[in-house]
Amino acid sequence: MKRILLIGKRGFLGNHLNQYLRKNFQIKFISFREISNLKKTETNYDYIINTSINKNYINKKYAKKFDNDLKISNYLDPKKNIFIFLSSRKVYKSKENIRETDKLNPLTNYSKNKLITENFLKNKFKKNILILRISNIIGYKLNVKKKLHKTFVDLFYEKAKKGFIYDNKERFKDFLSIQKFSQILIMIIKKDLRGTYNVSVGRKIYLNQIITWLNKYNKKRFKIINHSSTNKTQNFYLNNNKLMSKIKIKNSLLELKKDCLDLSKKLFN
Repeated sequence: MKRILLIGKRGFLGNHLNQYLRKNFQIKFISFREISNLKKTETNYDYIINTSINKNYINKKYAKKFDNDLKISNYLDPKKNIFIFLSSRKVYKSKENIRETDKLNPLTNYSKNKLITENFLKNKFKKNILILRISNIIGYKLNVKKKLHKTFVDLFYEKAKKGFIYDNKERFKDFLSIQKFSQILIMIIKKDLRGTYNVSVGRKIYLNQIITWLNKYNKKRFKIINHSSTNKTQNFYLNNNKLMSKIKIKNSLLELKKDCLDLSKKLFN
């Protein structure tokens, strides 16, 4: 059984991945603070996945002291350990049908920092690197006491509890449920993939459609606020053909709908 070191106990993503991945692999789940306890001779893991992030890495210009992935890499052996770096679709310019070979155009500090880390890890780990450029993940926290930044679902749920829902018919993005991302990651590891891949549903999904699904089981009265915008510069979806051709699993809009409806039950029941 493959051994995986999963880092990031405090976050939404790490807690979900720990739940799903341990059904298929041997998992050691630690917080970022615990990496100082590791020694290179002890890191006998096939894969390393870091979900932790420094808040300054999100908001400020790049500095090594903010880069958790760089710090973690110092405890690893690039010839033995395979690093799975969770990057972002934001390294691209927002547009439709974005491929891995498209020009990179990070605009925010966060996306610029992700690209800097991508390049550092590629140079260090050579063939033992897997970079996943992920679209917007749909899910909710599992016993996470403190959140570093709010997800799309967090923002939706906050507004729903206050009695209003935004209706945005102009904006679209590319979403992926946490369940589907976990399934994809399991297959990626089983297939022993390397390289750079877009991870997404690979479809144009309007925000009002996602909100309709997430709000399905909201029994409280709520007001719909028209939040349509003519600014389409942030509209995007990723082309996921490269990855899907290798792992060959179902990844459809219908499955995303089902996962959103299941999440709606958890949020409002």
